[in-house]
Amino acid sequence: MARKPNFDFERQERDKAKAAKKAAKAEAKAAAKEQAAPTPVPPEPRD
Repeated sequence: MARKPNFDFERQERDKAKAAKKAAKAEAKAAAKEQAAPTPVPPEPRD
């Protein structure tokens, strides 16, 4: 016999996996942005 479905728990697990994937993607995107954009050098003041 098949098991009784637990829809709430299964949805929580899917949402948790989706949130973890989204966080990893955002972290990778932030790291790539940090790598690509060097810190800007302020212009020297003119006298």
